Amino acid sequence: MKRKILFITGSINQTQQMHQIARELPEYDCWFSQIFTDSPILKAIIKHTTVADGTVIAGQFKAKSENYLMQHALQVDYEAKINCYDLVVYCSDMIVAKKLRQTKTIWVQEGMIDKFRISGAITQALNLPPYFSLDTSLNGSTNICDIYCAASEGYKKYFIKRGADPDKIIVTGIPNYDNSRQFLTNDFPHHNYVMVATTDMRETYRTENRPAFIKDAVRIANGRQMLFKLHPNEKRERAEAEIRKYAPAGTLIYYSGNTNHMIANCCELITQYSTVVYVGIALGKKVHSYFNLEQLKQLAPIQNGGMSAKNIAQICRSYIEYNGEKKLFLSKFIFRPVVAEEREEQYA
Repeated sequence: MKRKILFITGSINQTQQMHQIARELPEYDCWFSQIFTDSPILKAIIKHTTVADGTVIAGQFKAKSENYLMQHALQVDYEAKINCYDLVVYCSDMIVAKKLRQTKTIWVQEGMIDKFRISGAITQALNLPPYFSLDTSLNGSTNICDIYCAASEGYKKYFIKRGADPDKIIVTGIPNYDNSRQFLTNDFPHHNYVMVATTDMRETYRTENRPAFIKDAVRIANGRQMLFKLHPNEKRERAEAEIRKYAPAGTLIYYSGNTNHMIANCCELITQYSTVVYVGIALGKKVHSYFNLEQLKQLAPIQNGGMSAKNIAQICRSYIEYNGEKKLFLSKFIFRPVVAEEREEQYA
């Protein structure tokens, strides 16, 4: 029988990344589950309140990801109730069910990690579960998983600073953000605008002065055409009303569509706390962010021609076939990144 791998999904971006990795592992029996908890307290919160609806464990994030899995006819085992697994691949280590902690585990970075705030410091100081930080600032830093796949050397240093074991981290790059040049070829009809990519801060219980942000974006645009791409988790009617009130007439507003193509065609990119800023950096755009730009450039995901899923699959394959003690695997494993030219030759 084929060995089984469970891929834990979250947002659509996380789900797409897990799907890409799974496609590189056709010799295994791959299953998918939206991130879940076996904590009675969290289960009660999910069942009896709407507090978790703005997170990936419930609400529209969960619904959209599960719809994606169905559309692509992928095998779903929510909460790992059907099978026992030889390997679990996580998109987040902030919630890791106890029932899976004895299984071989690999964590894959999704994209940008939230800014480390006082809530994260208190969570770490009191040794609380990482989700008590109320953001993703501790994602990748819990040491719960056996292996951690990072987007860049900059992020490896960041995770180590937050307490991650440096011996567990391998810089692989991450799918969806490792080949930004491909987005330059697109059929998006608009060009040379100032693009504004918003963040769902209010929907995830963080404070934001959206009118002030829009006014600042208008100042930066300085009369140039503007285009707003709203975060898919935002309340559309509220967000559009604010843009119409504070931005110039004729401002373009998109709720959906290929964000990367929009970035490729813009002349300047304004973001808040969005991973898409890395696409702008990779394409040489002038970018704005609530994060320090020099730090962002150091953290930016490596551009390897789209080989990250292949590289991560290499680690999955080696680890699932390894029969020794889990803690000794990385001391024996030699990671050899695949380069784009090798991939082209392989599939020629």
